[in-house]
Amino acid sequence: MKTAEPVIVVLAAGSGSRFQGQHHKLMQPLGSLSVLATTLQHAVATSLPVVVVTTESLAEQARHVVAAKDVVLLPMVGSASMEPLGMGYSIAAGVTARPHACGWLVLPGDMPMVQPASLQAVARALVNHPVAYAQHQGRRGHPVGFAAELYSELATLSGDEGARRLLGRYPSHGVEVDDPGVLLDVDTEDDLHALRLVQGGGGALHNTALMFK
Repeated sequence: MKTAEPVIVVLAAGSGSRFQGQHHKLMQPLGSLSVLATTLQHAVATSLPVVVVTTESLAEQARHVVAAKDVVLLPMVGSASMEPLGMGYSIAAGVTARPHACGWLVLPGDMPMVQPASLQAVARALVNHPVAYAQHQGRRGHPVGFAAELYSELATLSGDEGARRLLGRYPSHGVEVDDPGVLLDVDTEDDLHALRLVQGGGGALHNTALMFK
């Protein structure tokens, strides 16, 4: 039996190799919370179901915001595991953890500025579209949503490509949102510094979005 609402799948299993800080980028403080906790807090605020795909080193961060049953653990990238790790594998793990959902919204854990209303808007679009994504001023961002009919293809994803090929294969609908946060991720220390300035009132989010791209 399908659930009435799509599930938000937060991806937090990557190594964050471009970030040169002392700790993983998702553990970095952003205001009173970490980057990951901020992303999760916004996801939970939608009242949609949330599942987090992560590794043991970040699991405790996730459990501060979501229930332990909603945390899916993967081996750390680069471990001795023979499993085909990567973004595609993380998406598959999150989708198969909630196989009876009516759809899934894929949200990278390093996008803490995506607002709950943007997530909800993409979720609503899945009623009429097999693939939907948030966009701001015509530029594609996250989350990307997939309807239940694509379960088989999502469940077999692997490697680093993610679900990009599905966007080319199926009609994709851009949901325009007044939220530059759908374009902003934390890849580097400079990215994190820019978001901290915004949170502290020292920068404009719209200008920050332009700087990131």
